[in-house]
Amino acid sequence: MITSTQLDGVALVVGSGSGIGREAAFSLAEAGAKTVVFADKNEDTAKASSEESRKYASNKDYQTTTFTMNVQDAQSIQDMVDFVVKEFGRLDYAVNAAGVDNGVHAPVAEIDIDNFDRIININTRGNLLCVRAQVAAMRKQEPKTWTSRNGTRDIGRGAIVNLASANSFAGLPGKGCYTISKHASMGITKMAGLDHASEGIRVNAVCPTWVRTPLLDVEIKKNPEVQGMISAIVPIKRAAECEEVSDTITFLCSPAASYINGASLLVDAAITTTVRLF
Repeated sequence: MITSTQLDGVALVVGSGSGIGREAAFSLAEAGAKTVVFADKNEDTAKASSEESRKYASNKDYQTTTFTMNVQDAQSIQDMVDFVVKEFGRLDYAVNAAGVDNGVHAPVAEIDIDNFDRIININTRGNLLCVRAQVAAMRKQEPKTWTSRNGTRDIGRGAIVNLASANSFAGLPGKGCYTISKHASMGITKMAGLDHASEGIRVNAVCPTWVRTPLLDVEIKKNPEVQGMISAIVPIKRAAECEEVSDTITFLCSPAASYINGASLLVDAAITTTVRLF
């Protein structure tokens, strides 16, 4: 085990009731986080996920709780961050995984502007509001250090990971609203990482492609052509498992990644490296 991949602080995961956010919270608990706060719009799924996380927690003093919030509501986001700091003293790791997909696919000339506004409001504005509040809290707390086999180094005041997408770098036909919103997530990631690096705050993004979630499984069941598309496009012929994404998120939160900032980590099995013809 590489000890620098272990955690011991307070984690907040936005959008942790289901999907990749839920798995990210589980991975953080497994890596040793002392506290994981499950924040989600759906109170029931957040509570169920929070309780399940106890099975995976490795910290003997592990504690978990939930917070019901909405990324479209700036006050709700601020209340969430204030709650974490008040209850647990600090915020060490924040993961922003809330978001929505494209909905109906359409070329740019036919984009429904109401749908575009909805997606941007959730995926882009919501992401910015979360990062803004999280950074503002982190910059007020004391930095931490990490002692490794080569000595002690400053690992800063906190780490934030945004769940972006392979669509942050490349488009899919008809998926303009989502693609634009995920390009914007990279802008948020880069600017927050740049602006607050000197304060010891790291902001990075994980950018996956197709990921095995219940939603994808339902889509494949309804339309078997989706599996054929994955096999044709993905070099290793399968979708990513949720853990392959969530463990990457946890790595970026850890001391092992203390010199990674303002960066994107593609988890796409090399899809974006070339055009796949067969």
